[in-house]
Amino acid sequence: MTTDHDAGALDVACHLNVLLADAFSDLVPAALSAVVAAGYRRVVLPPLDPDATDTAHLRDVLAAHDVSPITIAGQAPGADVSSADPQERAAGAAMLRAALDLTVALRGDQMNGVPYGLFGRPAGVTDPAAIERAAVEVGRVADEAADRGVMMTFEVLNRYETSVVNTAAQAMEFVALSGSENLRIHLDTFHMAVEEADLAGAITMAAPKLGHLELGQSGRGMLSTGAVDLEALVRHAFDIGWSGRFGVEAFSRSVLSPFASDMLAIWRSPYLDGVGLAQDAMRVIRRGFASSVEGRRAARLSRVGG
Repeated sequence: MTTDHDAGALDVACHLNVLLADAFSDLVPAALSAVVAAGYRRVVLPPLDPDATDTAHLRDVLAAHDVSPITIAGQAPGADVSSADPQERAAGAAMLRAALDLTVALRGDQMNGVPYGLFGRPAGVTDPAAIERAAVEVGRVADEAADRGVMMTFEVLNRYETSVVNTAAQAMEFVALSGSENLRIHLDTFHMAVEEADLAGAITMAAPKLGHLELGQSGRGMLSTGAVDLEALVRHAFDIGWSGRFGVEAFSRSVLSPFASDMLAIWRSPYLDGVGLAQDAMRVIRRGFASSVEGRRAARLSRVGG
């Protein structure tokens, strides 16, 4: 990846759930227009059922706004790549491949998610054999994804949402277990704030395999307010030479469906204006870039060129 950036060409994705509850709302075109106007190039879609998605329509709406989609892959009871049961493991791998097919059909080039086991099982997978089974299956799909032009990542979650991968160090171990040269890590600062003693150090550790750095504030609200200095972390990412994709994520009960709110333990509404949050987040990212070595260099070059 190149490290030649300017503030207008930053590769940033906004999670659609920042603005809307689902990808089938009549308000999707307006939401996409708003995030594009704010400077985003991609949108992270909420989990979709491939069999229930009007793929052609969604693809056309995204294309009309020149927005690239990032999909989310996951597992379900009876379909779990960490299982010792070969049939259940095969069903889990099939779910991942169905999500990959959907990604390709939507003309996306990135698939995020929690592909290594069931979401929301704090006591879940701690058996090293189960973790290795999951890693191998996920690695196989990641290689298939790469062959089809898609980067597959796996999200590192906090201890209350998974017991498989909670830290950058564990994520690097998971990649090694997978045997894949193509599997990439998805770090999320919201989860990192729970698990990592040194957030900047965790980014540095994961950087060789880091595909997606998602920015989420401690209270799930505005990125410019909260316990995490996101501007400093953006600056750090650029200063260590990382040049992957950033993401913005925030959740509010006033926006999400009751089901999604309950699943994610979003009991409050830390914000009411999703468009305002997306704009605020882009300002944080641009300030972080501008204060980095690369950002200052780009500013100097711009002045000389002007």
